[in-house]
Amino acid sequence: MAASRFTDQLNVQIGNEFAAHNQYLACAVHYDALTMPQMAAFFYAQALEEREHAMMMVQYLLDTDAAVQIPGVDAPASDFVDVVAPIELALAQEKRVTEQINSLLRIAREESDFASEQFMQWFIKEQVEEVATMSDLLTIVTRSKDDLNDIEEYVAREQGRRAADPTAPTAAGA
Repeated sequence: MAASRFTDQLNVQIGNEFAAHNQYLACAVHYDALTMPQMAAFFYAQALEEREHAMMMVQYLLDTDAAVQIPGVDAPASDFVDVVAPIELALAQEKRVTEQINSLLRIAREESDFASEQFMQWFIKEQVEEVATMSDLLTIVTRSKDDLNDIEEYVAREQGRRAADPTAPTAAGA
């Protein structure tokens, strides 16, 4: 059985992941409205990934016989001043999620909850990738903000679909 302090915080994190999902949907819609299909597709995919993270957490709670609570989330920001703003927001969000994931790992360690600590390892790796991806994207979009086609070409070239990670935790409903 997972430590209750850990499972309580993991339930909170499920809400954080669903909030990230909604935020990325809002970013995708912003780029769709600008007729930037590559950026829109990138953020639609990011939204699905965040939902999947939440569902991985749900499955872990189910697997450990812990209560699952799906919290409500606030509405995402949906008005952006330019093409750079959504990525600035996304990078800040990924850095915040990294802190949240690190906190969950810290709780698992403090509680000597070894199974939960092991579960969190994949998310640690994932956050390194997410922050790096958003940092790179912010650099490119800031540099090319006056040439939307350059941005679209970069995303089409560099942000292709990643192969499924066989080490990823199972998501509920998958």
